[in-house]
Amino acid sequence: MVTLLRLSIAAALTLTIAACASAPPPPPDYPPPGQRALDAKTQLETGRRY
Repeated sequence: MVTLLRLSIAAALTLTIAACASAPPPPPDYPPPGQRALDAKTQLETGRRY
């Protein structure tokens, strides 16, 4: 019973620490949303040509 309690506490602590971790930054070669090329359907719908 004590082993199960310790395992539960260790799992809860691990999950708590993992939840506080920050997300990794995006890769540097990925362009921001405003600079992405639009697909053909979006260009037809918006009238913007690139």
